Amino acid sequence: MLILSRRAEESIIIADTITVKVVSIEKGVVKLGIDAPHNIRVLRSELVRAVEDSNKEASSHQDESLLQQLAQKLRL
Repeated sequence: MLILSRRAEESIIIADTITVKVVSIEKGVVKLGIDAPHNIRVLRSELVRAVEDSNKEASSHQDESLLQQLAQKLRL
């Protein structure tokens, strides 16, 4: 992991096509502006994790439900 120090209004460039700019720093919160091509997805990591967790939970419930349905059919 590369760690850089940047001040407000300073930026970094990634792979010639993505610019990350420090827009402001207020009360310990850093606001970033990200300029990237439309084909590059830019996602917040906590949202990605939340969706992954939700998908895992949904699939485990679905698996349990399917197993219960199968067990009922086998009893008939």
